[in-house]
Amino acid sequence: MSWLSALSRTRARFTDALASLFRPGSAPSAADLDDLLDLLVIADVPPRVAQELLDAARHTASRSLPLLDAARQALLDALPAAATPPDFATESAARPDRTPTVVLLVGINGSGKTTTAAKLAQKALDDGLSPLLGAADTFRAAGSVQLKIWADRLGVPAVVGATGADAAATAYDAVAAALARRCNPVIIDTAGRMHTREPLMRELQKLRSAVAKRLPGAPHHTWAVLDGMLGQNALAQARQFHAATPLDGLIVTKLDGSSKAGFLLGVRETLPAVPILYAGLGESPADLAPFSPEAYVSALLPSPT
Repeated sequence: MSWLSALSRTRARFTDALASLFRPGSAPSAADLDDLLDLLVIADVPPRVAQELLDAARHTASRSLPLLDAARQALLDALPAAATPPDFATESAARPDRTPTVVLLVGINGSGKTTTAAKLAQKALDDGLSPLLGAADTFRAAGSVQLKIWADRLGVPAVVGATGADAAATAYDAVAAALARRCNPVIIDTAGRMHTREPLMRELQKLRSAVAKRLPGAPHHTWAVLDGMLGQNALAQARQFHAATPLDGLIVTKLDGSSKAGFLLGVRETLPAVPILYAGLGESPADLAPFSPEAYVSALLPSPT
């Protein structure tokens, strides 16, 4: 799926608001700017970014500069810089004994962690690697089952924790199995009870310690999976996870069903050191695409005439 298709719902809000602003030879009126602000807020654009867009509109109108160019630059400035997702093969080759890269996926229930774990495994397969999935979501009866189904479908090994089992022990076993089988990467799906519950955060810290005990230096990456349907609430969750277990990447899911994709414009302000690595543009494994600020912005704005 393309960025244009995936962001169609959010784009509709932007287009409705911006259409009157891009009339040739016409400066935006106060009513136009009020409408723009309303539509930006509905699309979950952070207030600071919305104000910058309004300022850009007023500035370009007064100086007769291309408004579309100004809006595009304002949006790009609000986004994190483009980041290249890590190359698991290169990372492993740089370590003694070529030990695997271990990735923890964190996020609340329903954010799409399990499906994202499977999509990352598929990408690793496409790159000629031998991934292993770790089902450490032992709090939900269906958590481990879902990941095992994906593993069987992809033909990759999985270490599955029984319902109610120690999640940290399951993560430890997943890393041990990867070392024994020479798998790379290890992608561990963790529990996703609400981020405001402190026991979950303590459980994640315990899990990290268990992984590091089996493989010093691991986990090498901790990525939060954010539900694009939740808008700015997803960023609040990511901030809580980051405080408990430092993140080095974000993956945004369900953009194809969201009308609130404007919330991504708040990532740089909320988590300035954490890049957006991937975006889920659809349901198939191929629809997990590296995040492109340029593609995102182009999909939101009207096409140049």
